Parts: sequence; structure tokens; C-alpha cells
Amino acid sequence: MKRFLLAATMLLTTTAANADLMGAAPAPTLVRGTVATLSATTLTLTTKAGTKQVVTLAPNTGVATTSVIGIDAIKPNIFIGTAADPGKDGKLTALEVHVFPESMRGLGEGHRPWDTSKTSSMTNGNVRTVGAVKHGKGARELIVDYKGGQQVVVVPASVPIVSFGAGTLADVKPGSHVFAITKNVGGKLSADRLVVGANGSTPPM
Repeated sequence: MKRFLLAATMLLTTTAANADLMGAAPAPTLVRGTVATLSATTLTLTTKAGTKQVVTLAPNTGVATTSVIGIDAIKPNIFIGTAADPGKDGKLTALEVHVFPESMRGLGEGHRPWDTSKTSSMTNGNVRTVGAVKHGKGARELIVDYKGGQQVVVVPASVPIVSFGAGTLADVKPGSHVFAITKNVGGKLSADRLVVGANGSTPPM
């Protein structure tokens, strides 16, 4: 199970910014969509724009699942990732939150650009405090620490919050929602790791 959870974490923490830091490695391409077809070697997704995107699968493609959890699962001293947009007073407004298992603590730690919007970021770190937001209707305000800094993140009650689980290609069914980071291999997008939403949910990252 740990191997699949590690796969999920690697997916979430590998970004174009990371690739640039590594030197000449080309930036990965983030792919999101619903499964149209799946074979042993090829996954075809329908993107939000309605186009078809073909992704080649590696021989031993790892699969992780995401399951929806409640906002009360966000507690002090858990390790999370959150995509967010700039909010008021220097705070971030979360677009989603994913809770890592304790065995994955520290992976991808930091704050970096993300592609959800032109101004969005991804922050992976430890939740120092969790507080209520005045007039926030169930929202939470988090202080998230990471090596070299911290962010204050407001989490609206309506944003998706998920945890990770182990999966297999059997979970990648037509109509299911998939998130993957791919690389260009011979002019084709290729992925050796997939994250799929369990029970009809959508990986929010």
C-alpha cells in the first residue's frame, strides 16, 4: 500500500517548477479528465474542454485513489497539500485540500506555483493550527509550516477535501475521473502513475 501512496504523493509534488530546478528535464504535463477507454497500454481521457487526450501507460503503472473526507479531518500536526489562490490580507484561499498519510510526511514539502489558475499555488506542509473563520460558515483558517516558510490558508467549507488510498488499474473505469502527471516520450504523453477518484469522486488537485 505504501508504494501506491508514494506514487500519489510523487504525482502531487512533481511540477514544472520542480523540473526546471532539475536542469534540462522537460516540464511535466498535468492531465485531468474522465476515462473514455482503457487498455493494457493506453488510457484515453475526455478533458474538461471536451477533447480526447491519449496517454500511454507504463508496464507497471501505479494507481492511487482519492476519497472525500470532511473538513473536520484537518487537525493540527497533520501533513497536507493544498492548491490555493491568493486571498485577502496575504492569506491563501484553498481550492482543495489533500491529507497525506503519516508515512508520507515531508514529501514535496514547500510552496510552489500550480496550474489551477494563473495565480494558484501548491503548498505541502504541516498544519500548525486550525481556527474558525468569523462569519465563515464552517470555514477553517490554517497556519501551514514548511521548511523555509509558512502560509496562512483559509479553507472554505465547500472545497473538496480528500485522503489517499491504494488502487489498481481495475479502479480506472470508463467515466471515472483521473489526474496524472505525464512526460513526453517520443512525441506521446506517457504516465507511470495515476490518481483516480473513488466512488465517482474527482481528484481535486
